Amino acid sequence: MEKVAILVDVQNVYYTCRQIFKRNFDYNKFWLKATDGRDVVKAVAYAIDRGDRKQHEFQNILRSIGFEVKLKPFTQRSDGSAKGDWDVGITIDAMEYSSLVDTIILVSGDGDFDILAHKLRLDRGKKFEVYAVTELTAASLINATSKFTPIENNLLLK
Repeated sequence: MEKVAILVDVQNVYYTCRQIFKRNFDYNKFWLKATDGRDVVKAVAYAIDRGDRKQHEFQNILRSIGFEVKLKPFTQRSDGSAKGDWDVGITIDAMEYSSLVDTIILVSGDGDFDILAHKLRLDRGKKFEVYAVTELTAASLINATSKFTPIENNLLLK
């Protein structure tokens, strides 16, 4: 059975789905589709912790599906901008988990991950699948994948 690691950039998928579809990503439908006939070795959802109750409830839903939730504190800068991305953490975990699996599944359209996709596919012989909103996904990332699955109505909450 094919072994997979699933890595979800929660902020990226939330904002891209909201911007294009005005709807939320359906993590249950995604899980069923991505894991069908596969052995999930690791599944991690990377999120920003703002400390509110609704967010904690969402994180518990992710855990009940099968995700480990990794949190980074929300940082508000003095100029009013905010910081809180997981690109480096996701990359390090993908490199580490790649020794345990056949396929890395990334949920993010962030073009910064194209280098990671190339590295894992070409140097380590791994499959690298991406689920993301097509309109907001870097072409370089789509081109670097083994398989690109667009997030569309079938992967969104009603």
